[in-house]
Amino acid sequence: MKFMVIVHATPESEAGAPPSAELIEQMGHYNEQLAKAGVLLDAAGLYASSHGARVRFDGDRRSVIDGPFTESKELIAGYWLFQTASLQEAIEWVKRCPNPDCGPSQIEIRQVYEGHACGGEVTPELKAQGERIRAQIDARAQ
Repeated sequence: MKFMVIVHATPESEAGAPPSAELIEQMGHYNEQLAKAGVLLDAAGLYASSHGARVRFDGDRRSVIDGPFTESKELIAGYWLFQTASLQEAIEWVKRCPNPDCGPSQIEIRQVYEGHACGGEVTPELKAQGERIRAQIDARAQ
């Protein structure tokens, strides 16, 4: 099972405050443990929302809202992508994570749809298309 592990932003991360050298070292050690266990598929920190934008959809219309965004509790500061046998295993790994901020912080764990688990009717054409796209992504990753 794949899980997106989402680090929520804090006022400090949104202000662009860099992590301490100690936290960088702790996170490096944690990421090494994840990789050695075969759990880690991907991970990255994100710039503050002042470096981003949102695209809002309303029917056929699109509007762009430039950052920064005001509600830091709704923003993401980084993520991991895990491969584990269960949600409980992902939770256990996250509980080992160093606190991503010096104060209160939060990490959310969400299961990723795999294949066509999202429901709906999947035609053979759509299934083949999904397989082609996955092959292209995998080829670029090598």
